[in-house]
Amino acid sequence: MEAVRQIAKDIKERKLHPIYFLMGDEPYYIDKIAAYISEHVLTEEERGFNHMVLYGKETSVDEIVGNAKRFPMMAEHQVVIVKEAQELSRTIEKLVHYAENPQVSTVLVICYKYKKLDKRKKLYKAIKANGLLFESKKLYENQVADWIRRFLSGKGYSISPKASALLVEFLGTDLGKINNELEKLFLVTEKNTEITSELIEQHIGISKDFNNFELKKAIGERDVKKASRIINYFAQNPKENPFVVTVTLLNTFFTQLLQYHGLNDHSAKNVSSALGINPYFVGEFQTAARNYPMKKVSHIIGYLRELDLKGKGLGASNLSQGDLLKELLIKVF
Repeated sequence: MEAVRQIAKDIKERKLHPIYFLMGDEPYYIDKIAAYISEHVLTEEERGFNHMVLYGKETSVDEIVGNAKRFPMMAEHQVVIVKEAQELSRTIEKLVHYAENPQVSTVLVICYKYKKLDKRKKLYKAIKANGLLFESKKLYENQVADWIRRFLSGKGYSISPKASALLVEFLGTDLGKINNELEKLFLVTEKNTEITSELIEQHIGISKDFNNFELKKAIGERDVKKASRIINYFAQNPKENPFVVTVTLLNTFFTQLLQYHGLNDHSAKNVSSALGINPYFVGEFQTAARNYPMKKVSHIIGYLRELDLKGKGLGASNLSQGDLLKELLIKVF
């Protein structure tokens, strides 16, 4: 993310702001920026007297301001970091008077996760004028695989499209969780290594053969035997393979397949752009389109919606997850 790199670059060059207000739905970048400030603004010797961490649940805006107005001891700056500041959302506007005239020797970092300031209010305008506002936006699912690729590239690794899709399927859009799992791989692999689905299975514990990614592929190819084996595995391991996740992923796949049928240009580049998928997966849609005409795809989407309701206990309270999965296959094939 270019904005994050610029913030880090400015801090390294000692172009510091008196207030860093970090907000938004993606906590990963908020934590990363706060940690970078914590580690790079002060030396080890300065940190003992000039570094303070407060928590939103245990503090107040008045206490934050009181600490921010202190002068540093034997250092140019002091750092005050307020974690979980969203807990102060009802009173955060009281920070406005400090934000209008902040202490230049203080670096105040507000970690305001899962929330945003109102742009129309005085606090937002004051921080924009005298500090730095950063909004950490949640990535869409179709953006995460590319984020993983760029993240690994920066660390000296590469990853296969199948492996990145596997990570996204099991870990979703939680960048912190993805980062933690990739850190495990860094411990056991050397740089310039390609991260494969085999490495992920071995060191993260995600099965490369029995997962929704492989189920989707088997259904697209009308490979009944393979799809049945995966469904049976899911039925035996329901906690690791929730029915609702399977139905949601298949619904996304067939909805995209419906879009594919509606395209005039079926070239890999156009399909990739129109469906928001990696070009590596275009072949799966080309195969599935041959196996499932548009009318059949529409019917399958209807079946999936019915099964989703049954999975939530509506009209099928006595059916196990295994039975619902088998019904799903019968409906699709």
